[in-house]
Amino acid sequence: MATYAIGDIQGCLEPFQQLLKKIRFNSDRDRLWLAGDMVHRGPDSLGTLRFLYEHRSHITAVLGNHDLHLLALAHGAKRLTDKEHDLAEVLRAKDADKLLGWLQKQPLMVHRKVGDNFFSMVHAGIPPIWSMSKALELAGEVHHALQDPVMAEAFFFGMYGNEPHLWSDHLIGVERLRSITNYFTRMRFCKADGTLDLVTKQGPLAAHHDYKPWFSYKDRKTKNDRVIFGHWAALEGEANTRNVYALDTGCVWGGYLTAMRLEDESFFCADCTL
Repeated sequence: MATYAIGDIQGCLEPFQQLLKKIRFNSDRDRLWLAGDMVHRGPDSLGTLRFLYEHRSHITAVLGNHDLHLLALAHGAKRLTDKEHDLAEVLRAKDADKLLGWLQKQPLMVHRKVGDNFFSMVHAGIPPIWSMSKALELAGEVHHALQDPVMAEAFFFGMYGNEPHLWSDHLIGVERLRSITNYFTRMRFCKADGTLDLVTKQGPLAAHHDYKPWFSYKDRKTKNDRVIFGHWAALEGEANTRNVYALDTGCVWGGYLTAMRLEDESFFCADCTL
């Protein structure tokens, strides 16, 4: 039995299936961890969701910003753009309710023991000011909201926006849920106190003023925890930080799709030619 964590698939079903062949994935014994952004921008978001649903009993996934965007479209909180053909195909599908229902049940964070070690997985990261227990607590708040029809509706209509830039325990309502979600699904650069820069998307060399990659702070409260994340393709899989594993290697941009076997931290890649 092996557990493989995989970075952003983003609807790139064929490279995903090639990667599964490369790692000799066996659904009878192996498990997959998916670091979010399972859909959008790639050629086959619908096929990807159908594949994941079919194998859902072997999959542990977290939501990414693109997954949440698809759900917001389904709730009528946003309108499709002319470029979102892949998401339109999902929304028109006869099995859309089943697929989107499964997607909405996924959390923002998982924390489990695999082999001899505990691993946490999020889409974008965990801010330096949150401990592991704090992060799990806050992720649970959003997950709870997504399972309640009334709260989920309010959440999706209020999800978009960059503010507040700084976390506060005093935040309430949709503003609180938006802040939590931005940290877990959109963060790249932040200050030591957690203040977010949600505009800069380049690699670590783009750090400016007091903003740095979230994982680079020496006093980060999760510095001794193993954290798996995706989201940041510009890192090219290189966080260069102990216990931090960057798995988005830009498949949808013609890069690679990367898997890490958690038991021995071995890496595997598949070319992503769209």
